[in-house]
Amino acid sequence: MIELIEGLPDNVVGIVVKGRVTKKDCSDVLLPAIEKALEWHRRLRLYYEIRSRYPGALWEEINLGSGHAPLWERVAIVTDVAWIRHTVQALRFLLPGEVRVFAASQVPEGLAWVTDTALPKRERIAALRAGSNGSESRAFRPPPQFLHEMFR
Repeated sequence: MIELIEGLPDNVVGIVVKGRVTKKDCSDVLLPAIEKALEWHRRLRLYYEIRSRYPGALWEEINLGSGHAPLWERVAIVTDVAWIRHTVQALRFLLPGEVRVFAASQVPEGLAWVTDTALPKRERIAALRAGSNGSESRAFRPPPQFLHEMFR
């Protein structure tokens, strides 16, 4: 099941995954949220909290990083499941945008980072000038294409 998180900035799609997620959950809940955000923003951010050991469709059936995804600027993945944390850490250079993995105890930090409230603006500018964006991720920008392709 996918649950949307309300109250986030309109360029941030926030979801909580509980139990097994189906392709239908993705097309009925996630896709409309992404499309709504894309009406106003070219680049989006994703807050993805996983409260399931085997989330299902989001990992097995849907190819979010294949070039059919929106231009993800930041992706915060929150989970205590070791195999998911290790997989994301190992493959994050293939994922679009900056990717950070947070433990379940770090929900506030994950939300702050993905919504850009982690640092005051002056500190963010100083970090950028110093050449550090606080992330070790490698940015990748896939070409924009239709979202519907990713759910076929």
